[in-house]
Amino acid sequence: MAKSAVKFKDSVAQAEQLKKLIAKREFAPIYLLMGEESYFIDALCEQLAQTILTPAEQTFNQITVYGKDSNAGQIVNLCRQMPMMGSYEVIIVKEAQQLQQIEKLSHYTSKPQPSTILIICHKEKCIDKRSALYKQCLKEGVVFESVRPRDYEIEKWLSDFIAGKGLRINSKALKMLTDHLGCDIAKISNEIDKLMVSLPVGTVEITDAHIEQNVGISKDYNNYELCNAVAMQDVKRAMKIADHFAHNPKDNPLLVTIMSLYGLFRDLFIVNYLRWQERQRKAMFPNDMELMRILKKSNLYAIGEIKQQAARWNNRKVFQILGLLRQYDGKSKGIDTAGLSDGELLRELLLKIFML
Repeated sequence: MAKSAVKFKDSVAQAEQLKKLIAKREFAPIYLLMGEESYFIDALCEQLAQTILTPAEQTFNQITVYGKDSNAGQIVNLCRQMPMMGSYEVIIVKEAQQLQQIEKLSHYTSKPQPSTILIICHKEKCIDKRSALYKQCLKEGVVFESVRPRDYEIEKWLSDFIAGKGLRINSKALKMLTDHLGCDIAKISNEIDKLMVSLPVGTVEITDAHIEQNVGISKDYNNYELCNAVAMQDVKRAMKIADHFAHNPKDNPLLVTIMSLYGLFRDLFIVNYLRWQERQRKAMFPNDMELMRILKKSNLYAIGEIKQQAARWNNRKVFQILGLLRQYDGKSKGIDTAGLSDGELLRELLLKIFML
């Protein structure tokens, strides 16, 4: 099957559009919610389940089935029932990826009833877009494809997500969260919801102190602080953080740290290359907004930091460091470690970086 052309930003935009339509009670007869990222599928399904029918109507007219425990014939029969004392019959199929012979749902989706709303939650992967079922869902209802974010997309999404709750988040707090939680937006959303409950009344900006107090990530010993110490060539500070990581390996996986360092030096390399083009080829150095786009950053403060840090490094060294990081990426996965622990590997890597 050809690789999907849908991007994470497309999923975010369509999810927001669907949320507005659902809130306005503009429903489709079929919702096919599919893809690798379960967060949007769950969120849209929950909104539909709570919006279409009143709690009283849900008792008689809303049925939830699970793919593993059902078959397509049963679901088709449920969809063809008429609602009792209400406008709609709502049929929710959860974990539809486990439904045997799911393509047989096309016996219903080819001609859906106006009084039934069918919601198909198909996680982990997409339904074959060449199938009759997919084409009929697309023609008769709504198809939503949920794509997982890449690491460089998560900061912007999180910043926008928090802004949607009426708050800001500073650059350090943002980096602490994304480094700690990765690209699991369901987990991130859950942590933010818990954090919101704990914030003092009147808080307008989430800071690194809030993250340390409520999420359990140290504001002094994290990948953001390590990258900053390395970028500023503060050997003592960097080695102190590395020592903390060595004593807390479960909270500070080496692979995540190497990814953070790689992202740092990749950004420094790009900025220095753009400056070289300005000097040697008289090319225009990008303004900060353009640099945000090039480096895929979500705020101007981060751009200012990167420009300041890049001035301390020449690209010959940076290129060598990127090579080192690729080598230690393999070591973090157990390749050619010579029996060294993750903490020892990190200290060894940092010493090599500073000695170049």
